[in-house]
Amino acid sequence: MIDPRIAESFARQSMMTSLKARLVAAHDGRCVIGAPLLDAFRQQQGAAHAAVAFALGDTAAGYAALSLMPEGQEVMTAEIKINLLSPAIGDSVEAVGEVLRAGRRLSVVRAEVFALNGQRRKSVALLQGTMVAV
Repeated sequence: MIDPRIAESFARQSMMTSLKARLVAAHDGRCVIGAPLLDAFRQQQGAAHAAVAFALGDTAAGYAALSLMPEGQEVMTAEIKINLLSPAIGDSVEAVGEVLRAGRRLSVVRAEVFALNGQRRKSVALLQGTMVAV
């Protein structure tokens, strides 16, 4: 299920367009975003650049927070931390964001980013942060 308000906002994100990312799910404090691993966004050893994991994880966490906010609000990242666990090697990546605690103004969120290679799904990054309603 995808909240139409989030789908409309996601469509305006030029970074996600550049990554050829797609919104898989976004509702009830959870968001899933998938993207192919494009050659243009790989680092010198062939893995996805860490910026890809950060961008997808941050976006998934932000939209998870937005899914619990009232109509008419938007969200921005106040702070977020990333732990890179393993090189993102594969065909595509997937970020799963979720809300840990939703407040009126601030939401604590987390995201996990996975590298997908055929049937293999490997966790490559964990993010935790705070989103602010704007």
